[in-house]
Amino acid sequence: FSTVSFAPKVKTKQLMGYLGGVTARWNTEKHVGLQVELNYSQNGWDEDFTDYEGKDYKYSRVINYLEFPFLTHIYFGGERARFFINLGPKIGFMLSESTSQNIEGIEFEDRVTEQHSLDVEKKFAWGLCGGPGFELRTGIGTFSLEGRYYYALGDVFGNRKEDAFPKSSSQAFTVKLAYLIPVLK
Repeated sequence: FSTVSFAPKVKTKQLMGYLGGVTARWNTEKHVGLQVELNYSQNGWDEDFTDYEGKDYKYSRVINYLEFPFLTHIYFGGERARFFINLGPKIGFMLSESTSQNIEGIEFEDRVTEQHSLDVEKKFAWGLCGGPGFELRTGIGTFSLEGRYYYALGDVFGNRKEDAFPKSSSQAFTVKLAYLIPVLK
């Protein structure tokens, strides 16, 4: 679930997208390790038109990224069941973008609309992510369930003085289910 925080304010709501990829983890010390991932993710936003009663206005922007989180993996618990926290930076490269809308040609006097006509200018995304999780280690591998929050430190659109948005940063909440196969013991 992702959204973009705009200044000036644009009324948005969460956009549900996909996340999938591969994970490699190396537990370097007792209770601490490194985890790297290569993921395909969909971020973006849905605009909130609930203040227009009786109208079925829609606008959403999906931005597809190839992303690379580099995380510190801190775990505690027993040999079979463990709780963990993953924290660290994430970079991403925009692959494509698309919009879905039914508001073309409609004039909104009380609403910011510049974002509808802008292409994503900043193709490189970067920020911080982290969150808690639980894993169950079995004889056939490790099953992991994690919640994660991402806050972009960069913007989606240009943020110069002459640009429409001084701030347009992404945020995302993800739920990740993973199956890890032990390679080295």
